[in-house]
Amino acid sequence: MAMLQSIVVFTLLLLMLILIIILILFAFKPWRFFSFSLFSFSSRSRSIKVEDVERPLVSDDVNHSQDQSNDLTRNYDVEGACYQSEALLRSPRNKGLVHKQRLPPASHHLAQGDSLVLEISDPSEDLLVGQTLKRPLATEHLIEALKLGRPENQNENSIQEFVPKVISDQRSCLSLEVVSGPSRGIRCSVQSTNPSRLPLTLGRVSPSDLLLKDAEVSGKHAMITWNSNKLKWELVDMGSLNGTLLNSQPINHPDSGSRQWGHPMELASGDTITLGTTSNIQVHILSQNECMVPFGVGMILDPMSLRRGGKKLPMEDVCYYQWPLPGIDQFGVFGICDGHGGVEAAKSASKILPEMLATILSDSVIRERVLSQHDASDVLKDAFLRAEASMNNYYEGCTATVLLVWADADENFYAQCANVGDSACLMNVGGKQIKMTEDHKISSYSERLRMEGMGEPLRDGETRLCGLNLARMLGDKFVKQQDSRFSSEPFISEPVHINQTSGAFALLASDGFWDVVTAKKAIQLVAQEREKELMAESEKENLAEKIANVLLNEARTQRTKDNTSIIFLDFDSTSRRISCKVDDP
Repeated sequence: MAMLQSIVVFTLLLLMLILIIILILFAFKPWRFFSFSLFSFSSRSRSIKVEDVERPLVSDDVNHSQDQSNDLTRNYDVEGACYQSEALLRSPRNKGLVHKQRLPPASHHLAQGDSLVLEISDPSEDLLVGQTLKRPLATEHLIEALKLGRPENQNENSIQEFVPKVISDQRSCLSLEVVSGPSRGIRCSVQSTNPSRLPLTLGRVSPSDLLLKDAEVSGKHAMITWNSNKLKWELVDMGSLNGTLLNSQPINHPDSGSRQWGHPMELASGDTITLGTTSNIQVHILSQNECMVPFGVGMILDPMSLRRGGKKLPMEDVCYYQWPLPGIDQFGVFGICDGHGGVEAAKSASKILPEMLATILSDSVIRERVLSQHDASDVLKDAFLRAEASMNNYYEGCTATVLLVWADADENFYAQCANVGDSACLMNVGGKQIKMTEDHKISSYSERLRMEGMGEPLRDGETRLCGLNLARMLGDKFVKQQDSRFSSEPFISEPVHINQTSGAFALLASDGFWDVVTAKKAIQLVAQEREKELMAESEKENLAEKIANVLLNEARTQRTKDNTSIIFLDFDSTSRRISCKVDDP
């Protein structure tokens, strides 16, 4: 009993001691000193000198992301047919993968008050893996950094890459034409240097600049502005009720009932804007140089988005032209690229090919040889070779048809064409029809002969390889690795001397046009339109543009089911018009 009492007393004393210790701890809070020490140590550990900054690894494999950047295989091949071996064309990847970049090391020896500019390298234009990073993002960071100020002794090289190139003439000519709907035929034009007429508004009621008498168009439907930082025209939906489509893709705010504005989208020449469901507007953009083309140019394209049983067809054609080529006054290029598996390969090729031609022709020896021999075969072949090497499109490809036009010292014009795929070019000089391209479908006779010569003939009835019906294209590097019969070597035409008094013209078009319109019919339509123009007493429009529209309407009438792109070049000096019809500001 005595022992039990002793244990109880000891336990009580121990509990009282513990309670006293706890009270003392709460009274003096000694952990404050310990916490402060930890905080100080942690702060010091996070204070990193500029020279110790390292590039944090955000993406596990940037190169892998770039290699997969064009893995956007769609459900349609060149003719719109479904891939029968689609699984073979896709590579395994994680959906929604976002490509992010490493941050480069900061500059050393920054003094107090200096602005720290982190250089973010510009991602590839073709990169579309989950999300695309664009140059304007870096430019915005540059503007913010410049606002903070920079001492005179700061190294200018740290921001040199961000500074936009100074362009002496930023004039751009935007023309809109309503090509379908109740207001078909209405046109509107404006120049980027005329701020009093900007922004350009599209809607059903005044004071919209382009009035569309269409019940499906909102009173204030969409707006076009000139972005002087990007030197681009931009389209934005103004919270319309029925939405706005750009090349068959919606650009309005996803919450259609909120009446919120969408995000600005860049416009390119040949784009199609759809307001509601029936009003289609064709976009034409010309630079100052393009207004100086010494012959008539008409360019137009249509996705034909509702021709396939009501199912929308993605726009994968890209039209382009440059006159003159940068720094090469006597040369210009006109081209069409028709993409398959997506539009990115066509976009890449349409950008790279003119650049390569300009680079090659900048060599005075090469340029003089072309002018003296009237032959640019080697230049065109080399440009295609370099373009294919520069393109990183593994799961997308495109046709490429390029017409190079140049003038010699006596102002005689010459033209020569190179192509891969089935976008074709036809010329007519003095009533003589000249085929400037070769068809590279798997089923074509020339391609079957080529493959037989390689010792790998096609089987009887075989019209596709790896699901594709083309044997030559740019891009599609994955299938080229699987089958050596695919090629990117272009067919190159003979050079053509153009007599400007012979009614000469050139017609480039994608297969969406040639599938339904014969060469004979196209020539007949051109002749009829020229005859109408000669008989008309009213003030004449740009005849080349008018003919391009007539040809496109014929493809619509014949109910083509593919994207259709047309470039018409009118070399006839008697019918020449200035391409840009906008009044000077």
